[in-house]
Amino acid sequence: MHWDFLRSLAASGCTGRDSGWIPHPTAVTREERISAVAPAWLKHHSHGEFVFDWAWARAAMQAGLPWYPKLLIAAPFTPVTGPRLLTAAGDRAAAERLVESFEHTVEGQKLSSAGVNFCSPADAAVLGDAGWLARFDWQYHWRNEGYRDFDDFLARFRRKARKNIRAERRKVFEAGWSFDWKDGTELSSSDIDLVTRCYLTTFRLYGNRPSLNRDFFADIARRMGPDFLVCLARYREDPLAAAVFWRDERRLYGRYWGSLADTRDVHFEACYYQGIEYCLRHGLEWFEPGAQGEHKIRRGFLPCKTRSFHYIRHPGMRSAIARYLQAEAQALNEYRQDLERLNPFA
Repeated sequence: MHWDFLRSLAASGCTGRDSGWIPHPTAVTREERISAVAPAWLKHHSHGEFVFDWAWARAAMQAGLPWYPKLLIAAPFTPVTGPRLLTAAGDRAAAERLVESFEHTVEGQKLSSAGVNFCSPADAAVLGDAGWLARFDWQYHWRNEGYRDFDDFLARFRRKARKNIRAERRKVFEAGWSFDWKDGTELSSSDIDLVTRCYLTTFRLYGNRPSLNRDFFADIARRMGPDFLVCLARYREDPLAAAVFWRDERRLYGRYWGSLADTRDVHFEACYYQGIEYCLRHGLEWFEPGAQGEHKIRRGFLPCKTRSFHYIRHPGMRSAIARYLQAEAQALNEYRQDLERLNPFA
């Protein structure tokens, strides 16, 4: 929700114009003053959301119902839990009016739906009471339990899990890789070029749609400075990969990884182990390395619940999606129990 992040996305063309993310900021007023606001978008596709509704879109199409455009309240390209109904502290009435305005937009413009992604617990309470459909999923986060260093962190692992991580790290360094961190104030033009090339190369390699560009990376580095971070991976001094992060006072957020070389172990080092060491050096409490990936559990990232809420205009679609979410929730709860077998801690 940082203004500089949203502004850089717009300035670089990653949102707006032909991106499929059309800004539709929503505000409510009281006595001619804004009392609540939300970052809302008219979406013409479902890319970059991390709460994916492709199955719903297909079902709507098969029923002869348009799914796009839809209303989305979210931070673009960012699977991070946080406030979406922005009000003065504790102003629940203003948040409720904001939710009503979303519903009026959907009904008045005959949109298919509205969604609020990765919302905070306070927002979830308001949206749940408003009768929106609730959805959840699991992410994998690391918590700093006051570890002195990385070895102290590994000391909590079971022997085999600890041995595997040490072997994984040793293999990377013995192969000739090294890593260094730069923040937005330290990145050179050539560093920005590398980040962009790595990002685009890896996204396209896996058939994903790249949403960001060089202008964005250059602008966000300038605007957010020390809160925008890149871990550069060098093979015998040749920079070949990069992991992109953001941070605040308490948390590190792993966002993007890209490489010009095919190397699995370097990905784990740059995106996970280097991030943990950064948190330990700087006293950060949490590390959120991104969406999905149960392989993170073996490396000390444990499941945390994320939430979204959905307002569906068509009664038939709403009923079908409600049944879908009930079955999905049961499967996800069973999945969470099964994940315990991966827990590496003693």
